[in-house]
Amino acid sequence: MTKILQLLRDYESRNVTYIADDASWPIVWDRARGVFVWDVRGKKYLDLTAAFGVAAAGHANPNVVKAGQKQMARLLHAMGDVHPHARKAELARELSRLTLERWPGKTRAKTIFCNSGFEAVEAAMKTAILATGKRGLIAFTGGYHGLGYGALNATHRDFFRRPFFSQLRRFGRFVHFPKIASELPALENQIKKILQRGQTGAILVEPVQARGGIIVPPPEFLPLLRKLCDRFGVLLIADEIYTGFGRTGRWFACEHSRVVPDLLCLGKALTGGFPLSVCLGRAGVMDAAWPASQGEAIHTSTFLGHPVGCAMALAQIKEIQRLNLCERSATLGRFLLSELDSINNSKLKLKTSARGLGLIAGLELNHPDGSPASAETFSAIKQMLRRGYVLLPEGEHGNVISFTPPLIISKNQLTETLQALREVLV
Repeated sequence: MTKILQLLRDYESRNVTYIADDASWPIVWDRARGVFVWDVRGKKYLDLTAAFGVAAAGHANPNVVKAGQKQMARLLHAMGDVHPHARKAELARELSRLTLERWPGKTRAKTIFCNSGFEAVEAAMKTAILATGKRGLIAFTGGYHGLGYGALNATHRDFFRRPFFSQLRRFGRFVHFPKIASELPALENQIKKILQRGQTGAILVEPVQARGGIIVPPPEFLPLLRKLCDRFGVLLIADEIYTGFGRTGRWFACEHSRVVPDLLCLGKALTGGFPLSVCLGRAGVMDAAWPASQGEAIHTSTFLGHPVGCAMALAQIKEIQRLNLCERSATLGRFLLSELDSINNSKLKLKTSARGLGLIAGLELNHPDGSPASAETFSAIKQMLRRGYVLLPEGEHGNVISFTPPLIISKNQLTETLQALREVLV
């Protein structure tokens, strides 16, 4: 075990970093660039996670780093909701142009900048209750929206929620997240029954569930939610913290079904590596919800719209455009899914199934009786790590090998990874 891991054992909460007794997990990252990371021993790894989807334009993208360094030297910190800076205004405008001004209806978006993804979700929750006057929220089984106290009401997995049940208001109602179109009629009836009670102000949904196990719903799903929201006068909140900025082969996953949400939560790949997130929404909704400031904002934070993060986000957006990463994600995503589908499981003791959209894909491993092969999945991921590939398990049972690489990854690098995975799984 490295001295660094021992320091973490001694000084970090033991609930944070899992450290295997046999030293098989984790590695200690030292530096990263492009699609590669190096550990403190100098070993090189191909990163198939993009560090939780953050490094869409590659780790330490030179233009993004340069923008952050330039801003850091000029203005390292500003005053959140008091004295603004130029980059915050520019980024708010750019995000409006990239989303609601570009989508059907072509309306302006207004933003609330935050730090972490769950904070953007909680800003959206606050917007919903202010705009509608209704405290209720519909969320979905398998959904993951962060671990703050507000977000926990919409994060489904009991593992995260149960220790804090006594302090949660539990205003979220969970309904089934569909995998196939035949599940939609029953889901529609379930949602209607909840909405007819008149206590729900919003439906919160991930267009593709990431931590839930890379679940891609049928294409009719989001249009159904949009129809129900319009009928009952509730807001549709799209949590695109993971799926935004080219991950699914479009700028945003909701674009696949041409559904325009009322509120949109963004983070992760927004900056390429700096803590910044945003809740943005239709200007009419945001103005109806939030009163004009009289000198004291009712939702703010010290680092709101951090200048370095805003500068990096502006550069990250330009890099995604310059490198055509949305198109690249779509093309490579089709190749990746085809290759995952073709993994020869005739020699395997496990059953495999693949799914994905763009460069967010998953390979689910189950025993012949259908039970989750959780231990085997983690064993395969650890073997891949020893071979020089960084992967993560997803899903409630940790039996889905997820692929969310930097969007700059090459076809050859994906081919190399999948060949190594075939060898590990046999």
